Amino acid sequence: MPENIEYNEEKMRDILLNSDMKSFRNEYLMLHPYDRATFYEKIEPEQRQLIYHYLSPKELAEVFETSEIYDHEYKAYLQEMDATYAADMISYMFVDNAVDVLNELDKTQAVSYLTLMNKEKAIEIKALLHYEEYTAGSIMTTEFVMIPENSTVRSAMTILRNEAPEAETIYYIFVVNENQRLTGVVSLRDLIIADEDTLIASIMSDRVVSVLVSDDQEDVARTIKDYNFLAVPVVDFQQHILGIITVDDIIDVLDEEASDDYSKLAAVSDMDTFDTNSFTAAKKRLPWLIILLILGMLTANLIDLFTETISQVALLAAFIPLIAGTAGNSGTQSLAVAVRGIATRDIEDESKLKLLVREAGTGLVTGFVCAVFVIGLIYVWKGEFVIGLLVGAAIFVSIFVATISGSFIPLFMHRMKVDPAVASGPFITTLNDIISVIIYLGLATLFIGEL
Repeated sequence: MPENIEYNEEKMRDILLNSDMKSFRNEYLMLHPYDRATFYEKIEPEQRQLIYHYLSPKELAEVFETSEIYDHEYKAYLQEMDATYAADMISYMFVDNAVDVLNELDKTQAVSYLTLMNKEKAIEIKALLHYEEYTAGSIMTTEFVMIPENSTVRSAMTILRNEAPEAETIYYIFVVNENQRLTGVVSLRDLIIADEDTLIASIMSDRVVSVLVSDDQEDVARTIKDYNFLAVPVVDFQQHILGIITVDDIIDVLDEEASDDYSKLAAVSDMDTFDTNSFTAAKKRLPWLIILLILGMLTANLIDLFTETISQVALLAAFIPLIAGTAGNSGTQSLAVAVRGIATRDIEDESKLKLLVREAGTGLVTGFVCAVFVIGLIYVWKGEFVIGLLVGAAIFVSIFVATISGSFIPLFMHRMKVDPAVASGPFITTLNDIISVIIYLGLATLFIGEL
């Protein structure tokens, strides 16, 4: 392979626009695959037409393999190409990546591309398209190397040489019996250093960690992370090997899951990308904002119920935002700890009670310190010790309750098989606003005679 050269976007644009195919190919194909993908994404659609003319479908497939194109953008890129060219390009991609692309298209478009591409590759892709989204089956690739357990190292190396060009990774070679059941794994290193006449069964490791084809992709990601694998085999319930999942696919899964959880914590149905237009972004955010607005009206209604109390001591109204905000912040902190613990599996059944007890203790300590602090501030600021005691007591109880609710709600939702990230910061904050207002103005009404 030619030596990699330094990427210069302006230089590459000039070469491309000069319509010199040979010069462009010489320069472009010497770039690192990541730089090729970056250049492809940055240029205008009219300039990409030259790319489609200069590069073969196989060469462009490598660009798509490396690119960081958002899922919803695949359709637009493919529509720039001739349909046959696009189908050929998809067919040269690794099967799991081709499936990702086709899953983002309308069903009729996906069928059209499958019809146009090589039949053998189309059959492989169709097999994976049937698996449920977000499962091991939907992200696995069928391009891997497997060898019979009764073969020798010499014959295994022959199989490896023949299949390596099409395989996504060759660092692990999976061993199967005559029934295609997974029985072991051999590393590339083991093959290289072993004697050629050695039987594979004698050098393989039979303690193979695998995942079921129906396993959730998050569980697969956790397995690869825990065992530091480069790839993990995917099997059915009878231990037939169906494919493998590589670490680069898992990085994409982790990024996708993190983005999904973050969007839920921010009460956004789907995280906006920078090129999302204003109307599309508003459409995603408005449902959550309307729900939170309705919940916020409950807070306003509660304050209205205590109008008489507030009218008697107007200073009480000044501290409503302080108490509600402090309780909301405390609840959000507790929520973050609980959601992270659930996501990383640090919280198991036996440690959930321990977490609740710890958060309750944290709520008592932080509530007490904040209460003492605010009592002193109000006394120095307004010279009102009794009102300071009232606000301090309300903050103490509100922080305690908010801390408990911030940890209990996500744990309860997880128990009910609901994504705990849905218990988002805005929901916890709004809920704690309602609780803190009830506590504060309820105490004020109860002790109005002392104010």
